[in-house]
Amino acid sequence: MTNGRDLAPVLDEVDRTLDASLERLFAFLRIPSISAQPAHVDDCRRAAAWLRDELAAIGLEASLRETPGHPMVVAHDRTADESSGRLPHVLFYGHYDVQPVDPLELWESAPFDPRLVRDEAGARIVARGASDDKGQVMTFVEALRALKAEHGSLPLRVSLVIEGEEESGGANLLPFLQANREELRADVALICDTGMLDGGVPAITTALRGMVGEEITIQCANRDLHSGIYGNAARNPLELLSWILASVRDHDSGRVLLPAFYDGVQDPPAEVRAQWRAIGPSDAECLGPVGLSVSAGERGYTAVEQTWCRPTFEINGISGGYAGDGFKTVLPALASAKVSFRLVSGQDPARIREAFRAHVRAMLPADCTATFVGHGGSSASVVPADGPGLGATLAALGEEWGRPAVTIGSGGSIPVVSEVGQALGMDSLLVGFARDDDRIHSPNEKYDLVSFHKGIRSWVRVLDALSRDRALVA
Repeated sequence: MTNGRDLAPVLDEVDRTLDASLERLFAFLRIPSISAQPAHVDDCRRAAAWLRDELAAIGLEASLRETPGHPMVVAHDRTADESSGRLPHVLFYGHYDVQPVDPLELWESAPFDPRLVRDEAGARIVARGASDDKGQVMTFVEALRALKAEHGSLPLRVSLVIEGEEESGGANLLPFLQANREELRADVALICDTGMLDGGVPAITTALRGMVGEEITIQCANRDLHSGIYGNAARNPLELLSWILASVRDHDSGRVLLPAFYDGVQDPPAEVRAQWRAIGPSDAECLGPVGLSVSAGERGYTAVEQTWCRPTFEINGISGGYAGDGFKTVLPALASAKVSFRLVSGQDPARIREAFRAHVRAMLPADCTATFVGHGGSSASVVPADGPGLGATLAALGEEWGRPAVTIGSGGSIPVVSEVGQALGMDSLLVGFARDDDRIHSPNEKYDLVSFHKGIRSWVRVLDALSRDRALVA
């Protein structure tokens, strides 16, 4: 019950209108809002306008807000009855932009032609953005729709900010939050860009890694050279770049060798590691679905611990020379790589970036130069065990999914958590319904139908529970 209102008819409304909810999600998914590609600038604006119109249609004050990049969608609902005292105020965050679809040939169907696939594995929505993050955003929007349809108002105050650049660095989010602090500040932020444990165990992510993205280009000769005439005599930038990148990690211990890289890094308490081993997948279960079996990285840590609580260095791509059909005996002038560091609590992104650049420069021979381009940086985020609304949200999720909800870590990086804390002085609750096999950022991205359906029902229960959590307004 919320202010004397029964949740049962709201949950029935969610079930009864699921097909219509899917149609709206499919319409959203058809918009190719790839924020990283200039050719899709208009599509990003179209996606933002579509979402604004949907929020306005259910009675929210919704608008597009301009930024130097893609627009923000901002919406507020103030229909909650506060005659008997101030109710909690939540700020929901999501993003309407999506990743590029490459390699297109690996998709089993057109990435922006969503379809519902049913087979022995269950029912799933397949399209780019189905899980990250349009499907997740729409679970919240549809929950608002059902609550408004049954009761005419929401049980608490709700605001939304949906950005369009999360998949391309999100450079404009922090300035936007800072510039609109008074309008957007609430009691807690709700972020739906995370997932569940295997087997349908609902989870709240309480630890997120930060990230440093870096692009490096090494130049040796002033033009591409014939490898028969100049091989051995002229420096090969691909060989040099490979040597430098390989030197960043010790291949026996798995540790990153940059000076002071682990300063401030601490393992979780023993009881937390024990809980993770109990609820998380084994190394074989974690790696088996992607065709691997042996945990890499630092020795002495499980695969789950490697991603939930340890920092890392990864090479995301290398290019240079000739990679077309056939063969060309070229010695390239340039070689480039894209690398990333996932950071944990206690690490400073700026210091890690500079340590990497200094390491590269120190290893450059004469006649060779390196240039760098930064691709975003964010600190790790940790939600305290007694964070606002955590207990109420865990209970609500457990009630919907029929099993106790748990707190977990995540190897991913969602800069908005630290930016919400920095700009708005707010803690966040990270509640998501994605699965590890959703293929986010990959071809054939999917979102389980049960995640979408029960995700909507979950938000109905969570908003109800938070409306009664007086600690949020204490």
